[in-house]
Amino acid sequence: PDTAARLGDHVRRRLAGEPVGRILGIREFWGLPFRLSPETLEPRPDSETIVEAALAAIPDRNAPLRLLDLGTGTGCLLVALLHELPAATGIGLDRQEGAARTARENAAANGVGERAAFVCGDWADAIGGRFDLVVSNPPYIRTPDMAGLAPEVAGHDPALALDGGADGLDAYRAILRELPRLLGPGARAVLEIGFDQADELANLAQGTNLTLREVRRDLAGQPRAVSFTARETLR
Repeated sequence: PDTAARLGDHVRRRLAGEPVGRILGIREFWGLPFRLSPETLEPRPDSETIVEAALAAIPDRNAPLRLLDLGTGTGCLLVALLHELPAATGIGLDRQEGAARTARENAAANGVGERAAFVCGDWADAIGGRFDLVVSNPPYIRTPDMAGLAPEVAGHDPALALDGGADGLDAYRAILRELPRLLGPGARAVLEIGFDQADELANLAQGTNLTLREVRRDLAGQPRAVSFTARETLR
């Protein structure tokens, strides 16, 4: 009876439009389980393109790399990368304390907690030093488009992690401004984008000391990840 009652509750919630991941409180990403919280986006397969692009740019996966994940949410990008890079360490940053706590718990649950630290801050303002890899899935939905999001997204993912401002590029402006000081020699930054934002992001980068290295498509064939290096660090 208890199981039947729980199943009935889950069915009612799903019929009301709540995503399965939210109902179960967990979502798989890169073959790993990630606990969700109200402050985090639900990880989606499209974002695995970021992990693929980042790993493709690393010549030695056993190197002691330093990673930075801006807007870490559940920690899925950083944890997936640390899972594939056994000698790497990383920092995950988020504006929401609840998200940073969730990411820390996910890192520990997936066996990389000792190599990961999580902090609160507004993009890279709280971070110093240089990194071998910077990744981010920032908010990039245009504010006027927020009202048209699917109910599963609009009603359950936090607006702060979705709304990218009037043109969807506010977070990218903040990130691109800081990337040249964060990227070490030979380092790479990989950012998730909306399907129609590759050209806009390339235009933004023209006013920085960054070079666009790659635009990678997701499994649906849409541009999903852009990679940058700092010009002063190119080999």
